Amino acid sequence: MDGYLTTHVLDAARGVPAEGLRIELYAHHYGGREKIAEAVTNADGRTDGPILPKGDFGPGEYELVFHAGDYLRASGQAGASPLFLDLVPIRFGISDAGAHYHVPLLLSPYGYSTYRGS
Repeated sequence: MDGYLTTHVLDAARGVPAEGLRIELYAHHYGGREKIAEAVTNADGRTDGPILPKGDFGPGEYELVFHAGDYLRASGQAGASPLFLDLVPIRFGISDAGAHYHVPLLLSPYGYSTYRGS
């Protein structure tokens, strides 16, 4: 298996990388989900390495959970409580164990988008 999973977060409202945003990665199984990784974005809005490296990578269903609310509060963009966006889960499947999967998040206080990047 040569595949791996990466992610990054861009603050679309401010036009900068989202530094300091906590991300959790879960693997989904028949009985539920299991947390398998956690990272915080660096100054480039990326994790320092793959969030799921080659040695741990495999086909299956996964979920990235972005702690957007904490980031929005820290960056002064939170607005009134409760926040419109707090935790942003993105559930996706990996079918090709030899591929690079990149799942970015473009974030603002009132919306987000994602896609399979390269």
